Amino acid sequence: MRARTKARKRALDILFESEARGADPLEVLTQRRETDDAPPVSDYAALLVRGVVENRERIDQLLAEHAEGWTVARMPAVDRTLLRLGVFELLWVDEIDDPVAITEAVELARTLSTDDSPRFLNGVLGRIADIAEHLRATR
Repeated sequence: MRARTKARKRALDILFESEARGADPLEVLTQRRETDDAPPVSDYAALLVRGVVENRERIDQLLAEHAEGWTVARMPAVDRTLLRLGVFELLWVDEIDDPVAITEAVELARTLSTDDSPRFLNGVLGRIADIAEHLRATR
């Protein structure tokens, strides 16, 4: 598994855990970085967690607008977290190409979520990627 793929998976783990426990994601991140009992948290994974936390309101607004027939709250937790990571990479991480951000989220969904999740994520992230240039200009 490539380093950034591992980082995305680790960021997903932290964000998912924090939501399930009702904990602050940044506190969970700090705890995971300070322990030797868990897999290491790379700088890129930390960037992803912080980025999703800092931009979550805007990310969720975009998800609500582009996830046809779904509210953010009704989405499966893994899918919701992967979408948040994908949108953050699409709009705020300039060194990641849009197709890479989408493919990585879809591949994680393929292994970690339902059979319908990859298609769902691909559709939502694809719609956001179609207007990403405009969205980047207004952030």
